[in-house]
Amino acid sequence: MSDQSPPPGWTPRDPDTPGEPGSTPRQQRPPKARRPRTGWRRYVPGWRLVLGCLLLFVLLLGGALVAGYLLVDIPPANSAAVAQSNVYLYSDGSQIARDGEVNRVNVPLSQIPRTVQEAVLAAEDRDFHSERAVDPKAMLRAAWNTLMGKGKQSGSTITQQYVKNYYLGQEQTVSRKVKEFFIAMKLGREESKNHILEGYLNTSYFGRNAYGIQAAAQAYYGKDVGKLTTAEGAYLATLLNSPSAFDVVAHPQSRARAVARWNYVLDGMVKKGWMSQAERAATRFPEPGRIRPAAGLSGQRGYLVEAVKDYILDHKILDDTTLAEGGYRITTTIDKRRQNAFVDAVDEEMVSELEPGTRKADRLVRAGGASIDPATGKVVALYGGIDYTKQYVNNATRHDYQVASTFKPFVFTSAVENGSRTRDGRRITPNTIYNGDNKRPVAGSSVPFAPENEGQLSYGDITVNTATDLSVNTVYAQMVVDVGTGKVKKTAISLGIPENTPNFVSGPAMALGTMQASVLDMTQAYATLADHGRYTPYTLVEKITKEGETVKLPDRTPLQVVSREAADTTTSMLVSVVDNGTGTAALAAGRPAAGKTGTAEQDRAAWFAGYTPDLVTVVSMMGQDPDTGTLQPLYGALGETRISGGGYPARIWAAYTKTALEDSEPEDFDLELEPGAAQSPPPPPPADTPEQSPDDEQSPGPPARPSRPTAGQNNGGATTQGTDAGTTQGAGQGTAQGTDAGTDSRTTAGPQGLTQGGTTAGRRPLPEFVE
Repeated sequence: MSDQSPPPGWTPRDPDTPGEPGSTPRQQRPPKARRPRTGWRRYVPGWRLVLGCLLLFVLLLGGALVAGYLLVDIPPANSAAVAQSNVYLYSDGSQIARDGEVNRVNVPLSQIPRTVQEAVLAAEDRDFHSERAVDPKAMLRAAWNTLMGKGKQSGSTITQQYVKNYYLGQEQTVSRKVKEFFIAMKLGREESKNHILEGYLNTSYFGRNAYGIQAAAQAYYGKDVGKLTTAEGAYLATLLNSPSAFDVVAHPQSRARAVARWNYVLDGMVKKGWMSQAERAATRFPEPGRIRPAAGLSGQRGYLVEAVKDYILDHKILDDTTLAEGGYRITTTIDKRRQNAFVDAVDEEMVSELEPGTRKADRLVRAGGASIDPATGKVVALYGGIDYTKQYVNNATRHDYQVASTFKPFVFTSAVENGSRTRDGRRITPNTIYNGDNKRPVAGSSVPFAPENEGQLSYGDITVNTATDLSVNTVYAQMVVDVGTGKVKKTAISLGIPENTPNFVSGPAMALGTMQASVLDMTQAYATLADHGRYTPYTLVEKITKEGETVKLPDRTPLQVVSREAADTTTSMLVSVVDNGTGTAALAAGRPAAGKTGTAEQDRAAWFAGYTPDLVTVVSMMGQDPDTGTLQPLYGALGETRISGGGYPARIWAAYTKTALEDSEPEDFDLELEPGAAQSPPPPPPADTPEQSPDDEQSPGPPARPSRPTAGQNNGGATTQGTDAGTTQGAGQGTAQGTDAGTDSRTTAGPQGLTQGGTTAGRRPLPEFVE
């Protein structure tokens, strides 16, 4: 009987394929193919690869750490332990000064009071005694904060800082950081915490050329470290963060920041249980003593060295400790001939007239000055005071005196730059009419303000040009509101005024110069005006080298920050101030000149800011008590009832400028003015005439310099004659003498006597306001 045929679809079993007895053969399937990755998955490594790479990295890192630890030895003390002097040079290569040898005295930790040790730890490393020599988390956090733009951060422990101070150096390189890491690890294993803390306290830089806590105690408090109080120790600990900036004697403008840091240190001591709340509440800020400069820094040398150091630190060319290591040759921009000319001008025009033995007010007199080449931004001369070893605060760079009316040109510059108009729609030009009456309330301000004019004079309706000649407060207080106080502040910053200038507050009073910019800052801003609105950052440093290597300096590419029309139109009015207004003493320079006078509140400072086309110089006289350091009025100084910007400061400016430019031919200003600015000012309308309508805007006329006011000219009801002394004549009806007082004043006279702000008086009162 034949076999039955298999059912359809049945595949015969291969007889060579073994199978279980009685089992039904199954169809063989091909192996499952691996699906290929598509899209973004193609670029993601598999977990096996990731794990392998991670293990390899850990092995390599571990090997590197072991190798580094074995290969890097603790080296001998570095050259910073016997740091060198820095050499400062004039622009011609001749020497200004050396900054002195290092002041260092080592003391054992047992001689340093425990509270002083704890203050340092509270400031720099509160977990020093419990932490490891290296804190990787802090280092990563510091690196991250730096990358995120939160400023340069330090992730170093005290052990690392000690290694950097004593064994390595301050250079910011990867190799130095690597060495620091391994030496700190090894030192932490081989030395005690007390040994490391003692070394740190004896090698840290505290400013005033003092290395170590003992030298710092003597430099700041004139005592040995063992006699320091907790408060004094906390201040010295504060200095470790920024030795130069936090010296409240050398830099009084940094006092608030220094005190805030001092409070941070004390609060840290309370938090760690090293000080009780009661002790903290009873602690008062310990005023450090005076600076005792080296004899080699007498005269102007100390001021120049200090200013150059500040420039290097402020612009982050080098940090405090790196610069203090020494060995640098620093070529400055200071022109030796012009520097000497500045000193001679101050000596001849002011110092020779001082009689502190017979006139008490003469003891208060200080002077500061700065001179910049506007084309290059180079500071060619700087006058810091009579002698650095006698008056150690640099009057050219300090920030605690109001700039007064020298700020007013920035208001007008902003008006032109922004195309500003008056409240009734008239474009602001030198010929725009404003009301100059005394105590006239400012319209449109959210802050009520009705400023006094110098001498409480009322001028009626006058042009902006005349208001600038006479420095009329009410006109500029209204103008700053018309322009917008925010816009004016922005313009001033663009010209070169630092944004963090003390009392730089937007408001109608800012037009009167309530901010406290330094003489050098004001010179920078006026240099921008002199260079037709082109801002070139000033510099005091030409070149820095060490052991043949040149240090990179910051970029100083010029930038057009306001239009040429805005800058030049302002210059045209400041030329009028010198020719017709309160700055006529500057004509003695024998050069075409532009300038502005100013007197600070209560006559504490008198300013003259002026320039020729090729040199910008600002001079300020200041009042300061030599014993207490408080700012004082200059009433009665040099035998004068008032000290005005148009007096001694302008005369110093003229004497210096004449000598400084004697080897060049006089040069006229090349000005491009805004439309309507070149027209000769028309006579103002009578006092009872309504303000000009917006449709009556002046049209441009032929270029002409504003003429000197003449007797009989109607100035809003006041008859004036512009003279250097501020004399005014009422068309033969009588005379009255005023003074510039920065003063920019005029007193009107008539048959009834002296008219002051609508009142009749025999003598002008001394103002208690900013002119």
